[in-house]
Amino acid sequence: MRLPDVSLSLACFASFVIISLVVLHLVEADRMLSSTEGAESYSSNAIDCGAACAARCRLSSRPRLCKRACGTCCYRCNCVPPGTSGNEEVCPCYANMTTRGNKHKCP
Repeated sequence: MRLPDVSLSLACFASFVIISLVVLHLVEADRMLSSTEGAESYSSNAIDCGAACAARCRLSSRPRLCKRACGTCCYRCNCVPPGTSGNEEVCPCYANMTTRGNKHKCP
């Protein structure tokens, strides 16, 4: 009775592990590259919605409601018009967003 060659089995197992790690590394690198490209295009235009909405809503009679609505609009449109009201031509997406009742959503 002959025992299997342990060194050959270990070599095959080691090769399998190394190839698996290389494949996983390549997949992860591709995933990171894809997400980085999207993040770069987004971050180059991204604004601080919290600060922009705080400035927009600072004179509101209902500041918490104003900031919540403004935040939703800001995250969707990636812009907030300057000032505490008006100036919506600067951000058409923000100006054209409506509620389910077809009312103007963004403050």
